[in-house]
Amino acid sequence: MGRVVGHDDLLLVTLDTLRFDVAAELAEAGRLPNLARHLPGGRWEKRHAPGSFTYASHQAMFAGFLPTPAAPGPHPRLFAARFEGSESTADGTFVFDTPDLVSGLADAGYRTVCIGGVGFFNKRGALGSVLPGMFQESHWAPEFAVGSVTSFESQVARAEEVVAELPADQRLFLFVNVPSLHQPNWFHLPGATRAAGDSRETHAAALEYVDRHIGRLFAAASSRRRCFTIVCSDHGTAYGDDGWSGHRLGHESVWTVPYAHFFLEPGAS
Repeated sequence: MGRVVGHDDLLLVTLDTLRFDVAAELAEAGRLPNLARHLPGGRWEKRHAPGSFTYASHQAMFAGFLPTPAAPGPHPRLFAARFEGSESTADGTFVFDTPDLVSGLADAGYRTVCIGGVGFFNKRGALGSVLPGMFQESHWAPEFAVGSVTSFESQVARAEEVVAELPADQRLFLFVNVPSLHQPNWFHLPGATRAAGDSRETHAAALEYVDRHIGRLFAAASSRRRCFTIVCSDHGTAYGDDGWSGHRLGHESVWTVPYAHFFLEPGAS
């Protein structure tokens, strides 16, 4: 990452609330053609989330603690704040001297841009302003929100505008928090009803919706130069698993998340 930062653009996409098992099943079944073509080996990597809900997980990720491989470690990290005794800072780690990765990348010359989705990014109050406030530029609108049928495609359109307005020589760190998987998501499955509510099946349909539009985001992010890209979930959610529902709890469906990183070459779509 020490060679990537300063040379490539960077894209971090969190598919908010996406379960690992649903993501893995859809990739294996060929139902995520646009995502799977970029996943190493066409498969998601199984990792452990750094938090069980959006705010905690993103605070950790923005400090350099991305989801951890689901195997005994220690595992070298891509990004880390400089601090004594770190066992996961390696020779290839991009080390920053600021409190968080976002300001560390700004110090390295990046334009840092957030396109928010769930309520922790809506800037409608003090709490919803903390995470987007880390960025030099942040965007949120009601059409990006949880409950919007067109949330992700609206976010992608804004990302295209952001990239188009940047000077050609300006490096970009673009972060997109995708709300489509978060409840409510029932409206992404044809025939589903509000009364029946969300389910594993509507969750899967929401991921297929994201896949249909993510090619445009990848194309925009790589339109100027190579783009190092991370796509992951911040946490999962339970749909009655072992009697549990929701997240901010300690169930396997919450703590296990899909993860991938890869390079998008110029012109990717």
